[in-house]
Amino acid sequence: MTAPLPLLPPPGERLTRFGQLRDRVLLDPDWGPMLRWFAPLVVTALALVLRVANLGHPHELAFDETYYVKDAWSLWTLGYEGTWEDGANQAFASGDPLPLDTEAAFVVHPPLGKWIIALGMAIGGPGVSEGWRLTTALLGTGTVLLVYLVARHLTGSIVVATIAGMLLAIDGLSIVMSRTALLDGSLTFFVLLGFLFVLFDRRRTIPLLERRSTDDPDPFWGPVLWRRPWLIAAGAALGAATAVKWSGLYALAGLGLYVVVTDALARRRVGVAFWPTDAAFRQGPVSFLLLVPPAIAVYLVSWSGWLLTAGGYDRTSDPNPLIALWNYHQSILGFHVGLNRGHPYASAAWEWPFLLRPTAVWVGGEDGRCGVEHCIAVVSALPNPLIWFAGVAAAVYLIYRLVRGWIDRSPVGPEFTIPLVGVAVTYVPWLLLPERTIFQFYTVVMMPFLVIALAVTLRIIAGERAAPLHRRQAGERTVLLFLAFAVLVSAFFYPVWTGMNVPYGFWLVHNWMPGWI
Repeated sequence: MTAPLPLLPPPGERLTRFGQLRDRVLLDPDWGPMLRWFAPLVVTALALVLRVANLGHPHELAFDETYYVKDAWSLWTLGYEGTWEDGANQAFASGDPLPLDTEAAFVVHPPLGKWIIALGMAIGGPGVSEGWRLTTALLGTGTVLLVYLVARHLTGSIVVATIAGMLLAIDGLSIVMSRTALLDGSLTFFVLLGFLFVLFDRRRTIPLLERRSTDDPDPFWGPVLWRRPWLIAAGAALGAATAVKWSGLYALAGLGLYVVVTDALARRRVGVAFWPTDAAFRQGPVSFLLLVPPAIAVYLVSWSGWLLTAGGYDRTSDPNPLIALWNYHQSILGFHVGLNRGHPYASAAWEWPFLLRPTAVWVGGEDGRCGVEHCIAVVSALPNPLIWFAGVAAAVYLIYRLVRGWIDRSPVGPEFTIPLVGVAVTYVPWLLLPERTIFQFYTVVMMPFLVIALAVTLRIIAGERAAPLHRRQAGERTVLLFLAFAVLVSAFFYPVWTGMNVPYGFWLVHNWMPGWI
């Protein structure tokens, strides 16, 4: 026997068909446990298929794979990044012996992302293009699951979490960056993992703070909490993000500030008189020690190959390996500060919301293979335009809701703040570097937070269960129509995300703006 379903709308009103199905699935106790497992599995499986199908194409180093794939194999072979002689790219594609030299190369990104690429290469060898991209594809799939978990934690809704995960699963930017052996897909995974761990920390810490305040009701100061394992885990995850690319530091700093602010607000809610000072100067240093040293430890461990060998760049600049590593980092910093060389696909950060210049990762094609004389094959790191622009609009809407909440002094939940914090730490720092050579595909790290913001906004559009029948009907139909169009747009663009050989005219109709060519 199952419990009768509650009558959610006012008496006399008939549920919409979608609402009947939704409420029966979500409220029936026989469906609940199954759905909690089934929904993320389906979304993750969809993401996996889209990311690994024909993963070895193109069977050549595409875009910056020419750096990271070669560095990855050098790390696996030497423990540090060596130099490569002429013809290395062709040797990877043909399976010929690789012209790797033991002389150290100057590289400007930490090694963890390249070690991750190397794990896939170790399975099949350096001549297998599927191996170059395997681990990046798996982490890209894992990112979709993380989006589901973050959205589920924020909203408590399986439906909202499934929509968020599905939107990222079918998004072109996420697909392309999961199918290409670059660093940004790994960076995205670890940044989002850090966010999830911080949310776990908030779920554990706030009730603990409330209980401690009740047991020891000091009106002026709250308890100082040392036992926060999820905060340590977050530090380790964000240290891994920084060990992939230094931009992970922005997420570490932003989430550290978020932890202090939310600690302060929690202390205010339990009646601590000096709640700002308590959070900043008593709990703040403790939170710093729980968050930052684990990040530093993981970052240093990622340099183990360089530290334990003698051939790495600048390795012998000082007898103390840590000082030598510091010297190397000064050289890397100097490179990044002065990086303002032109690139045909460079895109300033202010252009990113307008999607003016997406990056073409690879261009090929064979005439006649697509049934006509002129054919082209392209891998373009272009988001699903509908999801992208709707996600940007949703983020703007959440900013409006946040500001309105401050003005009205009404509480705003983490489902509004966390997506905005994520967008802030992955986007705003790039606005401060207008002269730097950067690319649209860097927004792959923003994409999870945009789809979460979009899923939260779609829930608002769908309407509350207690809303009038006509309001729910209109809202649900709008959401379903949007999701249907998003799937159709992804199906339309999938050939130019995966390098399919298509007629030249077919490719042209995908270029909706001049900068997309």
